[in-house]
Amino acid sequence: MIKRDISWLSFNHRVLQEAGNEQVPLYERIKFLAIYSSNLDEFYRVRVASLRSFKDLKKKDRRKLDLEVKPKKELKEIRRMVQEQQEAFGKIFRKGILPELERHGIHLARDTDFTETQQEFARNYFFEKIYPLTKALFLGPDEEAPFLKNRGLYFVAELEENGQLAVIDIPSEELPRFITLPSGNGKHYITFLDDIIRSNLGELLDRPYQGVYSVKLSRDAELYIDDEYSGDLLDKLKKSLDKRNIGLPTRFLYDATMPEDLLKRLRGLFDLSKDDLIPGARYHNFNDFFGFPNPTGDPALHDSPLPPLPHPQLEGLDKILPFLKEQDAMLHFPYQKYDYVPRLIEEAASDPEVAAIKITLYRVASRSAIVESLLKARRNGKQVTAFIEAKARFDEESNLFWGEQLEKAGAHVFYSYPGIKVHTKLLLIQRKEEGGLKNYAYLGTGNFNEKTARIYGDHALLTGDARLANEVAQIFMLLEKKVLIPRCENMFVSPFTTRDRFVNLVEREIEHARSGREAYMILKMNSLEDPGMIEKLYEASKAGVRIQLIIRGICCLMPGVEGLSENIEAISILDRFLEHARVYIFGNGGREVMYTASADWMTRNLDRRVEAVMPILDEKVYQELRHIITLQLSDNTKARWIDAAQSNAFKNDGEKPVRAQVDTYRFLKGKAQGRLTPPAVRREDKA
Repeated sequence: MIKRDISWLSFNHRVLQEAGNEQVPLYERIKFLAIYSSNLDEFYRVRVASLRSFKDLKKKDRRKLDLEVKPKKELKEIRRMVQEQQEAFGKIFRKGILPELERHGIHLARDTDFTETQQEFARNYFFEKIYPLTKALFLGPDEEAPFLKNRGLYFVAELEENGQLAVIDIPSEELPRFITLPSGNGKHYITFLDDIIRSNLGELLDRPYQGVYSVKLSRDAELYIDDEYSGDLLDKLKKSLDKRNIGLPTRFLYDATMPEDLLKRLRGLFDLSKDDLIPGARYHNFNDFFGFPNPTGDPALHDSPLPPLPHPQLEGLDKILPFLKEQDAMLHFPYQKYDYVPRLIEEAASDPEVAAIKITLYRVASRSAIVESLLKARRNGKQVTAFIEAKARFDEESNLFWGEQLEKAGAHVFYSYPGIKVHTKLLLIQRKEEGGLKNYAYLGTGNFNEKTARIYGDHALLTGDARLANEVAQIFMLLEKKVLIPRCENMFVSPFTTRDRFVNLVEREIEHARSGREAYMILKMNSLEDPGMIEKLYEASKAGVRIQLIIRGICCLMPGVEGLSENIEAISILDRFLEHARVYIFGNGGREVMYTASADWMTRNLDRRVEAVMPILDEKVYQELRHIITLQLSDNTKARWIDAAQSNAFKNDGEKPVRAQVDTYRFLKGKAQGRLTPPAVRREDKA
């Protein structure tokens, strides 16, 4: 198996490939640099922090915990790969991005390049905007170090007198990182906030200095909760959140031009290990390039817009629930509008026959139309139940805030289980109809989050089919602690049945292959990491089952290895939208079946999370989603091969270019206009 963290770094290399791809519009390339930087920062705060913790354990303790990882060796390999990628990053920025910006009349100016007019502007900006927000902290040789904020940007200046240092906060959280300078003659000049400070550093220090260098410290982001099983877990989470930004250092980025003796002094001053020290360039936190201005207004520097499409059947309906009583509908984000989701909840909120609305919330947007619709339901006297996962990393505060708002409105709010996360994305509407309560459900692969729905590729099934909706009701009974194990025949539910049901499906393909029948699997997910499932795929490959994988991120399986996995091929698609959906297809001897899920094949999703896997039963929905997966398998523009060497070679095959995301948009646009019908695939209309 490929090590998980090594595979993740390979994924981030694919992000870097897009930044270096001259076929990608310039400002999209800049965005990919920002994504790479943001990803890497989180990697250090989470994964590297964990490896450091493992490294500090004694070998016998690692054996007791059944940890196969060799942290010291992996940290060394991570450092090597990151250094190579950072060098590539710098080359792309200096030799690719900056010259291309200049060709469009956009110049990124350093403080040493400022004209007199720009110097005067920088001086005024410094005293009006920056000076009230920052200060220099002077340190003698024996003084204690100041606390460096997590992900904060700082200058360290060497003063000319008595070995003193000065630490200067760069207020990038309060002010824009990029400032447009006075320009003219068809040229546009932009500078870093950092350079405005550099050009006025003498005013701030008021004494001679011999060098100034930028630094940034990232801290461990894990929420360490000593005991999740006793006391108030919610209260512990709130207290733990306050400690996140004071966690132990995981990465100290410094300007590589910094003198060795100064670096050595900083290491001692901030109590850093040699593993914390990562050389960088003059500027840090390229995540800020998400906000890099385009003073030209030239739309050609960005991707051409793909405005969300109307759903051909839901658009124009006065009410959605009567439609779902007759047939299913599937929404494909970000290609189609997200409006239908809060609209469905609002409809339920206003329907006098609706008795209850129940929802799982994993990552809630800071401004959430979904929660506003739920609050409206409460105002209309509906029973509202929300299960909120308070341990969704980096979204805890937003989740807790909306949970409190719902509680104040009188909703039943449940929070995290000890030791387990609720990752499933479900909505249940219970309506009084002839014969009793009728269940309607939304089953998604992505979060109830209108912001991410504009950039994450996900699928959401809306259904009134009792075979699914009644089982969603069972899952909510589990979350409300009314049952210990949900009774589900059609759906798989982690941590109870998902692993066994998937294993059974793989074994069925193996049996088909051994009996000479058609046997194949098409498996799309974010990450493939679970050793048990990987072993089953190797077994299937050796039995003759053809396996096609579409994996966005981590893939610990090694495809195409003789005698092990020669019947397995894997691709990763990286394009303008983040591939986030999970779709599992099994050939089943010519009677194909398909499932979508919130769950990857990672050990945590199978064994330590509440997840839902649902069969696609509606014929029209099935053929539509199957066509989208076929487009992804055919992608030869943005797909890369995943192989044992982690080469990330582009999949340049086929006579006709296929770009799955753009072609999916065209397909769904054609459907919205009543022009396209996907080719049929043989399948079995039961779970």
